[in-house]
Amino acid sequence: MLHKLQTAAICSRRFASACSSAGSKVAHRQITKLLIANRGEIACRVMRTANRLGIRTVAVFSDADEKSLHVKQANEAYNIGPAASQQSYLRGDKILAVAKKAGCQAIHPGYGFLSENVEFAELCQQEGVTFIGPPASAIRDMGIKSTSKHIMSAAGVPIINGYHGEDQSDEKLMQEAQKIGFPLMIKAVRGGGGKGMRIAETEADFMPMLQSARTESEKAFGDSAMLLERYVRSPRHVEVQVFADHYGNAVYLYERDCSVQRRHQKIIEEAPAPGLSEELRKQLGEAAVRAAKAVNYVGAGTVEFILDKEDLSFHFMEMNTRLQVEHPITEMITGTDLVEWQIKVAAGERLPVTQEDIVKRGHAFEARIYAEDPAGGFLPGAGPLDYLSTPDPSNTTRVETGVRQGDEVSIHYDPMIAKLVVWGENRASSLQLLIEQLTNYQIAGLQTNINFLIDLARHQHFQAADVHTGFIEQHMDTLFPKKVIPSEKVIQMALAHTLNERVQSGASLGKKTAGPFDGEYGFRPNYGVGRPLKIKIGDVEHTVEIMTNGECNYSVRVDAGDWMKVTVRRKPYVNRFLLETNIEGHVSCFNAVISGENIALFDENGMVGGEIVQPRFLVTESAMGSVDASSVTAPMPGVLDKLFVKPGDSVKVGTPVAVLIAMKMEHVLKAAKDGVVKAIPNAEGSNVRKGAILISFE
Repeated sequence: MLHKLQTAAICSRRFASACSSAGSKVAHRQITKLLIANRGEIACRVMRTANRLGIRTVAVFSDADEKSLHVKQANEAYNIGPAASQQSYLRGDKILAVAKKAGCQAIHPGYGFLSENVEFAELCQQEGVTFIGPPASAIRDMGIKSTSKHIMSAAGVPIINGYHGEDQSDEKLMQEAQKIGFPLMIKAVRGGGGKGMRIAETEADFMPMLQSARTESEKAFGDSAMLLERYVRSPRHVEVQVFADHYGNAVYLYERDCSVQRRHQKIIEEAPAPGLSEELRKQLGEAAVRAAKAVNYVGAGTVEFILDKEDLSFHFMEMNTRLQVEHPITEMITGTDLVEWQIKVAAGERLPVTQEDIVKRGHAFEARIYAEDPAGGFLPGAGPLDYLSTPDPSNTTRVETGVRQGDEVSIHYDPMIAKLVVWGENRASSLQLLIEQLTNYQIAGLQTNINFLIDLARHQHFQAADVHTGFIEQHMDTLFPKKVIPSEKVIQMALAHTLNERVQSGASLGKKTAGPFDGEYGFRPNYGVGRPLKIKIGDVEHTVEIMTNGECNYSVRVDAGDWMKVTVRRKPYVNRFLLETNIEGHVSCFNAVISGENIALFDENGMVGGEIVQPRFLVTESAMGSVDASSVTAPMPGVLDKLFVKPGDSVKVGTPVAVLIAMKMEHVLKAAKDGVVKAIPNAEGSNVRKGAILISFE
């Protein structure tokens, strides 16, 4: 990656000399202390650059984030309120008060929350704190879609045929819709993230879709104004990274393709966009620079275009007046640090490069790893990260995250766990590395979209760069095939559970053998057939019988099928095994993670999870849901579905007292001691956090 080092050196030299050539009208301000008005991975990412520049960092956190990674990594941290973002991360007055108290010269808003809030940007300016972002006027102009389209049209930036007027009567909107033609897109003027957006396929669809979009927009943004646009049936979402300084200089850093989306939100991005000619790339970049200059833009911004998949014509969609989630892939192909540029331009320095200096090299992908259920409509999830293992960072792999093993994905915020970013000499090599590193990203404890991302990256049409915004909907059948779990996986799961049980119960009974894998360490061989083991994988329950034939050797059968000979070698770690199995001559190596009755297997195809189904009379500590016997607590976030007791009831140890539903599974919680129910703080149907007291005893 010599190219990146050379480019970084050029940037540093130019930044160092920028102040001497700066205009007299621009105020220069040294930034030695920076507050990050955000959380999670973007807060950690900004801190990383600030630390490298010798700038001290200040974090803010809600009650829910007190022990989070961004708090630990900052030089200082301040609590700003309850978990709800409206009472914490969206409270600009509280954040600005912390910045002044801590002696910060600047605030970096990250993305989301206050990053495009005009009032907050203006408040910072009034209080003499540098807002690391564009002028409030640019945020205002580009934040209202109808206004931005008028400005872009005047600046010669292509805009899509549509209606952006002030007359919002049903009659006027219907007239304009008939002029545009169907299908057409209905969009909230102040929208974002897919909210307030509907597609009217026919004239008959228009009024119902309009009312639906208005209602959603009013709830999300407090504004029901709509705009109408011609709907491109096979659009690509292509966006251009731009950067400008206080002196009228502006550059583009090439484009990103963000076409593959779910719920109108991006899931995987790449740079540069595949299949574009260099001439088209230049046209996109120059149009984006004109857009930035039209609103006197300063700092990092992204100009988003709709690119027609068929004829490659492009039209302005909107401008995001902030750093984008997917900015790392631009950094990977241009050898830049955009956060460094943000900080230094905000301090009054000139852009470190001219357009001729910016050279793209190679290809980069970013995959967003979420706690969500892809097969269930990509519904977001929450829960504990019981096990977390990430790929090793390198010049070609970045892991952008704000969580560690043991942390919890909160129900209060976006469920993104991390961004996996890879770089290769070309698209094919970069895509292959992405697949490999996704298989190395292993998470147990909650459902994620990693398996889906692996399947997506391997899909023949994605491999061929045949992408558009309806990609997932078009390929639902092949992206979500009915998967049959082979008997081999069931056997591996059963053996992992059995070995773990025996190690936990009798680790001192055997001896440990040398070598990378251990022998049968932790129990005496038990010849004969043991109690059948029931394992549930998805909706299917399997019965497994295991017969020990001697050290490391077994005979196993699944669901009364044929007996199979299995040899196992294993290397134990805390709560997991690295296992190698030889099942009837097929050797495979995988990682097995055990958490209570849950088992997760990780191999080149991602993760397969299962659950040991125990007879109801077996009571374990995890089933009781409480380590403290004076109460029953929620072992994970979920919905309190049923209560079997009421205050004043007497219960015996092991008595079922409640049912918690989490991640579509029922968890029966039991009393850990004899006692009398004192209080039940939450009603049936309540959403409860992990550790919440559900039932307390006298």
